[in-house]
Amino acid sequence: MKTATLALENGQTFEGVSIGADGETTGEVVFNTSLTGYQEVLTDPSYAGQIVTMTAPQIGNYGVTGEDCESRKTSVAGFVVREASPMSSNWRAEDSFTNYLTTNGIVAIAEIDTRALTRVLRSAGVMRGVIATGDVSAKALVEKAKASAKMEGADWVKAVTCEAPFDWTAASAPQAAGVPAGPSDFIVPPTHLSPGATRTIAAYDLGMKWNILRRFTNYGLNVRVYPATTPAEEVLATNPAGIFFSNGPGDPAALDYVGRNAKVAAESGVPVFGICLGHQALAMGLGGSTYKLPFGHRGTNHPVKHLETGKIEITSQNHGFAVDPASLPKDVEVTHLNLYDNTVEGLKHKELPVFCVQYHPEAAPGPHDADYLFGMFLDSIDGKKQ
Repeated sequence: MKTATLALENGQTFEGVSIGADGETTGEVVFNTSLTGYQEVLTDPSYAGQIVTMTAPQIGNYGVTGEDCESRKTSVAGFVVREASPMSSNWRAEDSFTNYLTTNGIVAIAEIDTRALTRVLRSAGVMRGVIATGDVSAKALVEKAKASAKMEGADWVKAVTCEAPFDWTAASAPQAAGVPAGPSDFIVPPTHLSPGATRTIAAYDLGMKWNILRRFTNYGLNVRVYPATTPAEEVLATNPAGIFFSNGPGDPAALDYVGRNAKVAAESGVPVFGICLGHQALAMGLGGSTYKLPFGHRGTNHPVKHLETGKIEITSQNHGFAVDPASLPKDVEVTHLNLYDNTVEGLKHKELPVFCVQYHPEAAPGPHDADYLFGMFLDSIDGKKQ
């Protein structure tokens, strides 16, 4: 097998074998603690510009299938695993993990000590890195890592948002969006099924995962998806039943246009819901600010406390920035906290029908503890008090 090298900006290097495309790639090196869901990670636009390290010891054992894609294409800058499974032990598998990496042009490395790498990232914080295949100079790669672009100040949203508006409905969503329907893994509680007339919401695609759209349609909502740069006034002119701001990559502080749209949407009186980057955008639109976490939260097993109920949700997460609670105005309330570090995981406006969470209630991959938030959004659209 061809050799591969991972070099970090702090001078550390890891030698292993190439399990993906030939070449060289740079990005912010991060780690994800999920045991499964590697295909969803590979196709999650929120990972644009990042080299993802999976902490589980073996990745790829159930292969890949089109139904598990979370966007039209892969978005990660690179991939790092301890061991890549040589076989796919799942009847759903349509391709092997390593062949999927190769055909999608993902430079990836295996057979390195991912535990040691993760300890470095936890201690020193995530950092820029380079993966290169073949006979390369480790010293030269370290210099390339030092010279590569930082995540702070980077706008990756424009690289992953849709090019034009499109409709996603229960009947036509997969065909309209050009992606498989995806597995229907659990049923919406009957109390939250949408009665009466069909509602259509507007969704800002900041790097959206398809399962968010699947959850909306499962709750009886049709969705009109808009590019991230679409002015909020244009969206509001269509009289949407609600407005949604999606997850996405990069530094939220670099997204002035998204923050402005969030402010206009929030102040319109239309129910507004945000997830992940959408949560950060709404916080900025409401007067708050964000900051970069040392190594972020990425995985399917992160505990979050709902302050109103005291319940603990095991959540799916993927973010490197967080909302500064001290920056929030008095009319914005913190609703959820991360139990690892007490960072903000949810917000709501005390007067306006606006709420958002930092984590991923749509899962894919991950637990379904927070799926009730989609029901809350539907209740807000129907005028029910939260």
